[in-house]
Amino acid sequence: MARLPYLTQDDLKPEDKGLLSRDINLYRILVHNPEAMRAFSGLGGYLRHRTTLDARLRELAILQVGWLAKSAYEWSHHVKIGYDFGVTDADIEALKAETAGRASALEPRAKLVLQAAREIHAGGCSEATFRALEGCFSNAEVLDVVVTAAFYCAVVRLLASFAIDVEPSYMPYLERHPLPA
Repeated sequence: MARLPYLTQDDLKPEDKGLLSRDINLYRILVHNPEAMRAFSGLGGYLRHRTTLDARLRELAILQVGWLAKSAYEWSHHVKIGYDFGVTDADIEALKAETAGRASALEPRAKLVLQAAREIHAGGCSEATFRALEGCFSNAEVLDVVVTAAFYCAVVRLLASFAIDVEPSYMPYLERHPLPA
């Protein structure tokens, strides 16, 4: 159960109602501070709609962070969103294999994005991984790989700190691809 009450549009000032255009629990908590929600949505919106990074690779980076953090909310939401952007069940199984140090059929760029996301989750991208990213991506894309993984490291910590619940409509994604115990 969430540590703050979930707000609805009825709880908000007229100028803030649009902040809940997506009625998801994360937003329903963040609107306790509309300015913080606006700031959060600025970077989140950039990553979702304007990033230079390929959308499938972006979602794989986010899923990697969600998997490592064992964040049911993040994982379930981005399994669904990932499907919308070309992530397959085989990609998800490959992510699990790569995380465990096993080989997968993922293409080298996807493997590299997952490796970078794992390192960022652990504290920062290594020199070797950063140089490998530079060899495969433009500088703008390298920046977006790092910003994406780092932003979602923050998101999973928000979700955990506020104990935000997975909405029932996202539970089938969590059931299809359960997190490790």
